[in-house]
Amino acid sequence: MRIGLYPGTFDPITLGHIDIIQRAMALVDRLVIGVAINRDKGPLFSLEERVAMVEAECAAITAKTGGEIVVHPFENLLIDCARDVGAGIIVRGLRAVADFEYEFQMVGMNRALDSSIETVFMMADARRQAIASKLVKEIARLRGDVSKFVTPPVVDALVKKYR
Repeated sequence: MRIGLYPGTFDPITLGHIDIIQRAMALVDRLVIGVAINRDKGPLFSLEERVAMVEAECAAITAKTGGEIVVHPFENLLIDCARDVGAGIIVRGLRAVADFEYEFQMVGMNRALDSSIETVFMMADARRQAIASKLVKEIARLRGDVSKFVTPPVVDALVKKYR
């Protein structure tokens, strides 16, 4: 069984994330969405809220594709998380050249830690390249319309959070 790990903070999950998840499903038999705890980033949503949002969005994807998606919170090293879930592939989404520079360094470190786990980069769909959770939160905080960047349930969650 080919198992892939798509890690991120998902604070909140965006249409860009959903695009990568849908496309990654074609590469693996099981996709594990690793929701990073990452206290350093100071997420807007709690871990439980982020996991619930990701699970809800992934339920819609699995209903369409019939594939298997598992949501897995983690706080350890990414490579250790990959080992924990049995992943042979780490899926990373890229939006711009700046993303690649950081990801390139991460791949080098991860390969040094475990060369049996490959990293696959997926370019964001052209319509989704500008979407970043950080910017979505800023727009929502300032009462802007984020409906072009996230699903309606996530819009609702953002509105409630910033009330």
